[in-house]
Amino acid sequence: MTYSIDDLKHLMARLRDPETGCPWDTRQTFRTIVPHTLEEAYEVADAIDREDYPHLKDELGDLLFQVIFYTQMGQEQDHFDFDSVVDHLVRKLVRRHPHVFPEGTLESRIDPDDRPDEAWIKASWERIKAEERALTPKPESSQISRLDGIARTLPAMSRAEKLQKRASNHGFDWPDIEPVFDKLHEEIDELKEAWYASQAGTGPDDAVEDELGDLLFVCVNLARFMKVNPEQALNRTNHKFDARFRAIEQRLGDEGRDLDDETLAALDAIWQQVKGVEKG
Repeated sequence: MTYSIDDLKHLMARLRDPETGCPWDTRQTFRTIVPHTLEEAYEVADAIDREDYPHLKDELGDLLFQVIFYTQMGQEQDHFDFDSVVDHLVRKLVRRHPHVFPEGTLESRIDPDDRPDEAWIKASWERIKAEERALTPKPESSQISRLDGIARTLPAMSRAEKLQKRASNHGFDWPDIEPVFDKLHEEIDELKEAWYASQAGTGPDDAVEDELGDLLFVCVNLARFMKVNPEQALNRTNHKFDARFRAIEQRLGDEGRDLDDETLAALDAIWQQVKGVEKG
């Protein structure tokens, strides 16, 4: 037999049963599950990056289980259940894709000859999302902002990119890439100034962190103008460093040498050799 989504929902309810369920599962709350959700999402991304598709099936199951966990707790507290989450999602996606569902129904279809171009689709998507944000209830003390809806818990680099793109959509942006390069050099100088002041004891304690954050923010802006995903770019460099460092360890091991006993000059020489092999 093949289990279904209903079986998974039933399993989750059994795990959360206060009398006969799993003690660990019954103790969990929305907040305590969040770290596990993030970990599972990164494991999905890692499997995709490694093109390990048999393992990806397993990781996607783990991620789906997180959704089932949240919806079970939502049902227990009368917030929502799995079916209402699915219903809300389908309605939202139909609404956001008028170029696919022109009449606002799942059954409606568009004539291929009438399909709009990418610029229209992007503008429509942003307009619809802005309308949704405007209708989202806000606490009385909160001021509605065009940056609403960008999660504060996103990884810092991803959030920086989203903040910049949202601001750019409303005209708050550099006209071209040249001022971004200028800003990059300006932030490097300010970081150096803050660093030396901190070493001399004449600057604020948090100035270095502030200036380093500004520098990283500009780097994300530079990536955006170059149409490069900054997270992906940094990951590529991480992979290169990982592979090169392991190659150094391997070469030293083959020669009966220990990395911890080598000088920086010796390690750098091998590093350059490894890079040369890559380029060759």
